[in-house]
Amino acid sequence: MTSFVADKRLLEVYPCLMDVCPEDWAEASSEVRIFSAQPRLFQREEAVSYGMLLLSGSARISQIGEDGSERVVNKLHPGEFCALHVLSGLSGRDFPAVIEAETDVEALFVSKRSFLRWVIEYESIRKTVFGNLMEGIMHMGEQLQAKKSKKLDRQLAEALLSITSEQQPVLRMTHSKLASEIGTAREVVSRTLKLFERQGLVEQGRGWVRIIRRTELEAILGD
Repeated sequence: MTSFVADKRLLEVYPCLMDVCPEDWAEASSEVRIFSAQPRLFQREEAVSYGMLLLSGSARISQIGEDGSERVVNKLHPGEFCALHVLSGLSGRDFPAVIEAETDVEALFVSKRSFLRWVIEYESIRKTVFGNLMEGIMHMGEQLQAKKSKKLDRQLAEALLSITSEQQPVLRMTHSKLASEIGTAREVVSRTLKLFERQGLVEQGRGWVRIIRRTELEAILGD
């Protein structure tokens, strides 16, 4: 693992890891994994054995309800720690969420035992982890308040625009996934997408949506 410790890219993304000694890296059994967009990259099965650090790309964190439903509660970016994973590990409880790749993702997996020990023993890591936790709690509160005050068409337009771009206008995601993204029912998303389609803003098929008139979709956010 010594060669990976010296990887400047890792330390640029997670400078707090600079304090981890070579012996601790060796015990961590670290491994870099690459994922394409959309698949699940971290869930309860992985959380039993590993800690995960995002090196590139972005991911969404979805909480699993008792009825099996999923609700997006936060996003994960390089340099951040998943607060739910840290808290579930420190409390000895099961990881109550799944993490899905929003874009192509590169992630570092380390043993869960090593990761939790680093949080406890290394001050720089502990400060970063709990700093992320505080920011995450504040962000989720802000998101909840914002969702309450936004109309659904604005929420959906914002979600479509944030996940696509001029260069990549196609979103490959089911209506159910979009519904979990903005915290509403699938039927509501389907009706709103049909409205957007009639207005010529998008076209859609099974499991995909293409942005046709991006500028006019952006104008919905300003209404």
